[in-house]
Amino acid sequence: MENRGQKRMEVVEEPPADKRACNSQDFRPSTSGGSSVQAQANGAAASGHGGNGDADMDTSSSASPSSRSDREEEDSEDYGSCDDSDDADPRRRVLQQYQRGRSSGDQMKLKSLMSRLSEENDPSLQLTGLTELCEVLSFCTEDSLSSVMADILSRVLVKLAKDESNGDIMLLAIRAITYLCDVYPRSVAFLVKHEAIPALCQRLLAIEYLDVAEQCLQALEKISRDQPVACLNAGAIMAVLSYIDFFSTSIQRVAVSTVVNICRKLPPEPPSPVMDAVPVLCNLLQYEDRQLVESVAICLTKIADQVSQSPAMLDQLCSHGLIHQSTHLLNLNSRTTLSQPVYNGVIGLLRKLSSGSTLAFRTLYELNIGYRLKEIISTYDISHSVSSTQPINACSNQVHEVLKLVIELLPASPVEGNSLALEKESFLVDQPNLLQQFGADVLPVLIQVLKSGASVYVSYGCLSAIYKLTCLSKSDDFVELLNNANISSVLAGILSRKDHHVVVVALQIAEVLLDKYRDAFLNSFIKEGVFFAIAAFLNSDRGQQNPVSDIIQGSVPKEIVKCLCQAFEGSVSSSSQTCKVGNDSVYILATRIKESFFGPEVFDSQKGLTDVLQNLKNLSVELNDLMTVPIDARVLHGEKFISIWNQIMERLNGRESVSTFEFIESGVVKALASYLSNGLYERKLGKGDPECDSLPLVGNRFEVFTRLLWSDGEATSSVLIQKLQNSLSSLESYPVVLSQFLKQKNTFAAVPSRRCISYPVLRVRFAKAEGETCLRDYCQDFVTVDPLCYLGAVEQYMLSKVNLETLNSVKAKDQAIECQSSQLQSTSIACQGESSSHMEIDSPNASQLQGSQEEEDQDRLTDPGEEKSSSSNGEDVRPRLLFRLEGLELDSSLTVYQAILLHKLKSSNETTNDSKLSGHHTITYERVPQLAESHENLFPLGSMDNDEYHPFLSYLFAHQLGLRHKGTSPPAYAILFLLKSLEGMNRFLFHLISHERINAFGEGRLESLDDLRVQVRPVPYAEFVSSKLTEKLEQQLRDSFAVSTCGLPPWFNELMDSCPFLFSFEVKSKYFRLAAFGSQQQVHNQPQHLSSSNVHGEGRSVTGSLPRKKFLACRDKILESAAKMMELHGTQKVAIEVEYSEEVGTGLGPTLEFYTLVSRAFQNPDLGMWRSDRSSLAGKPMEDPGSLVPPSGLFPRPWSAASAAFPGVLQKFVLLGTVVAKALQDGRVLDIPFSKTFYKLILGQELSSFDIHFVDPELCKTLVELQALARRKKVISESQSDVRAAKCDLSFRGTKIEDLCLDFSLPGYRGYVLAPQFASDMVNLDNLEEYVKAIVNATVCNGIQKQVEAFRSGFNKVFPIEYLKIFNEEELETLLCGERDLFNMNEVLDHIKFDHGYTSSSPPVENLLEILHEFDKEKQRAFLQFVTGCPRLPPGGLASLNPKLTIVRKHGSDSSETDLPSVMTCANYLKLPPYSSKEKMKEKLIYAITEGQGSFHLS
Repeated sequence: MENRGQKRMEVVEEPPADKRACNSQDFRPSTSGGSSVQAQANGAAASGHGGNGDADMDTSSSASPSSRSDREEEDSEDYGSCDDSDDADPRRRVLQQYQRGRSSGDQMKLKSLMSRLSEENDPSLQLTGLTELCEVLSFCTEDSLSSVMADILSRVLVKLAKDESNGDIMLLAIRAITYLCDVYPRSVAFLVKHEAIPALCQRLLAIEYLDVAEQCLQALEKISRDQPVACLNAGAIMAVLSYIDFFSTSIQRVAVSTVVNICRKLPPEPPSPVMDAVPVLCNLLQYEDRQLVESVAICLTKIADQVSQSPAMLDQLCSHGLIHQSTHLLNLNSRTTLSQPVYNGVIGLLRKLSSGSTLAFRTLYELNIGYRLKEIISTYDISHSVSSTQPINACSNQVHEVLKLVIELLPASPVEGNSLALEKESFLVDQPNLLQQFGADVLPVLIQVLKSGASVYVSYGCLSAIYKLTCLSKSDDFVELLNNANISSVLAGILSRKDHHVVVVALQIAEVLLDKYRDAFLNSFIKEGVFFAIAAFLNSDRGQQNPVSDIIQGSVPKEIVKCLCQAFEGSVSSSSQTCKVGNDSVYILATRIKESFFGPEVFDSQKGLTDVLQNLKNLSVELNDLMTVPIDARVLHGEKFISIWNQIMERLNGRESVSTFEFIESGVVKALASYLSNGLYERKLGKGDPECDSLPLVGNRFEVFTRLLWSDGEATSSVLIQKLQNSLSSLESYPVVLSQFLKQKNTFAAVPSRRCISYPVLRVRFAKAEGETCLRDYCQDFVTVDPLCYLGAVEQYMLSKVNLETLNSVKAKDQAIECQSSQLQSTSIACQGESSSHMEIDSPNASQLQGSQEEEDQDRLTDPGEEKSSSSNGEDVRPRLLFRLEGLELDSSLTVYQAILLHKLKSSNETTNDSKLSGHHTITYERVPQLAESHENLFPLGSMDNDEYHPFLSYLFAHQLGLRHKGTSPPAYAILFLLKSLEGMNRFLFHLISHERINAFGEGRLESLDDLRVQVRPVPYAEFVSSKLTEKLEQQLRDSFAVSTCGLPPWFNELMDSCPFLFSFEVKSKYFRLAAFGSQQQVHNQPQHLSSSNVHGEGRSVTGSLPRKKFLACRDKILESAAKMMELHGTQKVAIEVEYSEEVGTGLGPTLEFYTLVSRAFQNPDLGMWRSDRSSLAGKPMEDPGSLVPPSGLFPRPWSAASAAFPGVLQKFVLLGTVVAKALQDGRVLDIPFSKTFYKLILGQELSSFDIHFVDPELCKTLVELQALARRKKVISESQSDVRAAKCDLSFRGTKIEDLCLDFSLPGYRGYVLAPQFASDMVNLDNLEEYVKAIVNATVCNGIQKQVEAFRSGFNKVFPIEYLKIFNEEELETLLCGERDLFNMNEVLDHIKFDHGYTSSSPPVENLLEILHEFDKEKQRAFLQFVTGCPRLPPGGLASLNPKLTIVRKHGSDSSETDLPSVMTCANYLKLPPYSSKEKMKEKLIYAITEGQGSFHLS
């Protein structure tokens, strides 16, 4: 083989954006040069249309010219007909004239070149002619050629390509053929006519010259796009693959692309030429190049599709190792990571092979495919919390393919004459251990998916697989496997669902289990509630189960089916779309199971109950009876309750386990919720309600209950929490609704504000209710309504139209609204064709209009309660309207979309979409009586000002559960209340136990002050998270457009508002970002998918769609710079990038460091913002000297309003609030250690004396002891017993209170007067209680109230602080300041990238990781700040760092020992010299991270 040294035009991989020269490809005469130049010319012409020329310009050589021309034609239609006018753009007319002149010139050149190429006797003339021809073809356009000219050129070039005597002529002729295909696509037909394909194939098979062979591959790839059949018949597949190993990776990709083009359009006859290429293709699957392997996988998938009906052909495919190579690609740790569509295609390939080939079926079992599938399904549950840029349907498609493969590997009962099924079944019979291993791998994970809240679609697939596995298995080990997975409980939960497809499969599983293993499952079916569910089916009306759920959640793959019956079949024919499950199938199956397996004695209501259930029922009755005991008998209440509860816990912890069904059915949950809340959990509390008088009693009951649950640590409470979580998962039926109705589409909504919107409207007819005489008719026609406006806005609009007493001012207001909406409409229409890139708006009118739109979008995202309260201000002036749909009242606190959706979902609780909303709706309206009941849900905060239970009860009742939960599912409502109560008790554990100890000391049950010390072990927060509800919310949040526009089911917002602890931090972070910033960052640009990479709020990419502003900061005046930056840009929806004066660095790194410097500046004790003591002044080596770092975190210091310095302190808190909010909005990480108690203030929670424990533990300890003494003094005085007074010690650790010499000044702040009325008094036993209250008031109430209000006001300038209420204190700290733990050394290698000379096994890299492991926390912080600009990792840790931390080899001077490490903070890029030893590296690294801080320069 010879390389002639000719210049080869390879397909070069495009370099990264940061390493690519500007316009480097514009005039390069490469293989795709012709199309590139042509596309630029076309793009330049198209830019005159008024659209975005860059967006429509096609510079890719892989796009066929025909598709390009079609797309340009569509674009021209979208932009209107302005290009028909010659006067539209003079520049375009000039360009057209230039192109016409250039085309005629090119034609003249081509004609003259043709004569020179025909000179057969002069090779040099032919060579120069070919060179010029290639140059002309590189820059000419399609208009320069005609069919006649292309035909002649094709004939001549093919002839020259066959000239074996001159390699240079061959090379240039084939290159000209390649350019000709690019510039004139129709020439491909002429090339085929003149037998270009056989000529090119011959050159490839001969392969005399490498550059000629490479050019042949380029030409064949172009031809194969339009003529794949001709290429197949000419043997092009084997020609391009025969010597593929000799070429570079880029050329190998071209060769395989040719095979892909051919395989996409294989003819129906047996493709024997393709089968010859299978061995080579299977071998290529072992390569490491991702693009190459993906193309090969596509080829093999297409080939398998073609021969799927031929078992012999499928066996031939398998004989070449296809199964082994494909399963290797499915390995999650494979060196070659496939894209999601190709990965799914490989799974589908295995399914097709196993469907028609016994060899494939056996091979997959022998390779233990079950373990691989288990790994894939396991990642489904956690894939939502891992950074991913896949479309929203990627996970669902992957699970769909896996389930189809699992079902295919479990053959059904063989039909007579089906030899393939008989062979598969006989194989499993002969190899029972393989089936057992497969079941052991797959069954547990399938059941886990069922428990995790999977959609109907996935649930049906899992159940179908379990059913087939149950039918096939015959071993006792399988029974043990089912029992370990608690299959009875799973079936009981499935039988409560509404879709009868999943119910029928669940009943079939139950029937098979009872038939094969009756003794093993009969009792558990009764205990877990399967029997009671079957009995319920028999008691219901026959055939009244919910009909087929004809709308399947999620994006079902391309082979969309109308019914679940065909969802997982191997092939779906057009004639088999009818449902195979009849309406009475459930009733028939239930009857058969009853008659076959359950005797009449079981159906006796008493005999059917287990002993555990009967006992728990009796205990719940006793607990209910306790409610009738007079409240005055508090001691009797407590003793009786303790006795009952101990018996309940004895049952829950007994040898015989209590099933979820027994726990729910016993009534213990409702009885406990009713007793603890004294019946208040089912009511709405309002000011002045008489029930509020019993709140102190409620607090006392919760205090007793807390002592019982946490008496032995967290074990007892954990058992109860787990039981409640299982019960909630079993009972809840909250629907997941994908808003397919709300896809982006420009429409006009007449109601309520007459404006253009970017989603479909609802068509509604408003009809006056029968008998309504105070209102007039609105309109008999259907009108368009904005589905995402609140019913309150519709009500205000309708009042002006239907109120008989409409005022002229109202008419004038409507006219103003119509005028404004017409401007909005015209602006919206004018912007439809603009680019999506952000532009500055200079026009004052335009900016004002944009601001009004943004404000309106922001208002739409506010709390419905706020809108309702604002709209109710005029309730006494204007009447109210009540809306009904089909006779049922619509909730005015919801959007129109949500209200109608909630109404539609009442009859069907399965996962569905909302396409039914696209129809027409008739809503009636009527006048609300003036004395209508107020719907305020206000907790009477003023009634318990001096009660220590108040913060806990305020938390418990202030965000009370919506009564809709009670109406739809009373048992679930009680479970939610108990879970909320337990989470509140866990949150206030220190408060409740401390208060109980104080009371015990006061009553004499504790003797020593040392007994007041409390050590609590709260339950881990993760135990309160419901995995099922979290998974459902993950499914819902994939519809980011609906989230950002309030197009969610009502249960979503209600649970997030009242019970946010049910959801994981990851899903709450995603919800927070979409709800708070979605309208500006996500919706308008990418409504179809949600990237999980923004889940943690780390912020490298969340600002991608925001306009950016640069700000010049001064390091010496960092707080002044922060104040100026917030003044200029704090309230704008822009991402701020910082650069420092006299420094060249800009971008992400300097910006992150700016927020770090600002954080430290706020910790300056001279600002007077925070509590401090001498130990708080940390002189740490890595910190700025004098930074305030209290052990418990920063907390505002008390200030007297009369102080002259107080106004300046308030201004600092306003600035701090704005900086914190802006950091959250831009996704920046702060480094400011707020205390847990300050986070509670940020979240708007109330504080008590016990919260001082998390600010100043020693002060809190002293106050608790003083409170206990005051409590004992009060008890003694109330008892009026001299004997008791003599026995009780009222001294403070042996010293009388009077001898402590305490005055009414705040400890540590002598200038702060606690109580003016006691200013000159000393503290004694009589005023001790007032002294303690005054200190608490100054420390956590009035003394810091103004500072907290200032912080919140500054925060609200950026976005409403109420959005943070879904987080607890620890989560809010993670959201603001990132992770506490910096490096998990076990996971470091998984999340660091090595490049440019380094790998994970390079000695310098190993030394670096060891050094990081040896660093203490402060050095690790310094290293992080050196590399990223911030000393803390974002939420999610190193895995969420974006871009990834990259370590590369630094090539500097000859002696690397003297070089220092350098970084590119914007890319998290560490350039590390290859030091000779670990010690030298550590020395240089510490020097760099210590001395290299504080400036950004070129490295």
